[in-house]
Amino acid sequence: MADNNAILKVGDKEIELPVLSGTAGHDVIDVRNLGKHGYFTHDPGFTATSSCESDITYIDGQNGVLLHRGYSIEELARDAEFLEVCYMLLHGEAPSAEQYAEFKHTITHHTLVHDQVNNFFRGFRRDAHPMAMLCGTVGALSSFYHDDLNIHDPEQRLRSAYRLVAKMPTLVAMCYKYNIGQPFVYPDNSKSFAENFLNMMFSVPAEEYKPSAAVVRAMDRIFTLHADHEQNASTSTVRLAGSSGANPYACIAAGVASLWGPAHGGANEACLNMLQEIGSVDQIPTYIEKAKDKNDPFRLMGFGHRVYKNYDPRATVMRESCHEVLEELNIDDPLLDVAMELERIALSDDYFKEKKLFPNVDFYSGIVLKAIGIPTNMFTCIFALARTVGWISHWHEMLSQPGQKIGRPRQLYTGEAQKPYQPIKK
Repeated sequence: MADNNAILKVGDKEIELPVLSGTAGHDVIDVRNLGKHGYFTHDPGFTATSSCESDITYIDGQNGVLLHRGYSIEELARDAEFLEVCYMLLHGEAPSAEQYAEFKHTITHHTLVHDQVNNFFRGFRRDAHPMAMLCGTVGALSSFYHDDLNIHDPEQRLRSAYRLVAKMPTLVAMCYKYNIGQPFVYPDNSKSFAENFLNMMFSVPAEEYKPSAAVVRAMDRIFTLHADHEQNASTSTVRLAGSSGANPYACIAAGVASLWGPAHGGANEACLNMLQEIGSVDQIPTYIEKAKDKNDPFRLMGFGHRVYKNYDPRATVMRESCHEVLEELNIDDPLLDVAMELERIALSDDYFKEKKLFPNVDFYSGIVLKAIGIPTNMFTCIFALARTVGWISHWHEMLSQPGQKIGRPRQLYTGEAQKPYQPIKK
């Protein structure tokens, strides 16, 4: 509630606006009634605008803090499974042992997709980008549940949420298999969430894929560390689509499309492309100097973060898994050698320390995914897989709140004023 007010002075006119306070973070000035006075705010990119009220995720970029339902991301990534985090995001609190067992059973037994989904894939070119296929097939899921799409029924909303969390790994693995020309692999209910995904990705009819415990743990951590990140572009897209009353599958497909943008979901892929450009360890000093040169277009990808002005809290835990996986797999790959040397320099060079250009979660997750054998064109699909629970949690929260309105941003019009139309025959 508003405990104090802000005064906006425009000429001789004073407008009183409520100041709202949350449990943490900046206070916000409530400008909802500003239009009645003949004014709107102008905030391209909405970087200084609170678009909603939410109690799911909190970020303090200055101090490197990321909380899900009040729990720090470091603790969750180290001590909780991804599905446990999914339950927290969806239900608002940590589950009891009994609740978690029931939730895991539900998710595990909803991983299979309708067999007719296979037909959708056959309509794509064999070399279609995995994200193009994912956009289409996620939206197509709504055609299989048309009798369970009442968004005003909380139980139907949760069933949709469970289906999406459960089926997204299956769809992502199908995108990969179709892209490389291998047969689809059915889910295995005896495996954990992360292990089942890896099995669907890498098993072939003649041979079952058996990942190590370190690889499964790293995959689960990647899911956890990407589960939600407050009101980013794709989450805001899901909320905006949902505000129109669109079904959950259409909303998540919209989130997938937004994530596909290279400025959003392509960061770890961009990091791998950068490592390929550098090529070898002996080229690193040249590229470090290029990165320090303001006039050089080269930029180090995977270092620093738009939100986190200090160290990315997700990177702390992902770094542990990255080194664990590389040590266990003992892969002879010059790009991974480049990555580790870049990390060493970034953590020791005064320039990087002063600029706070520390490796972020995208740097480490990209290295882990490459080490596991996942191609770069699949990186954003895996990001979407993990982020689905965050998207659907925000969608569910938005529809649970009273008085929701369709999203309708305003604009600063700079076109021509009204003028008479001259008929073309004249």
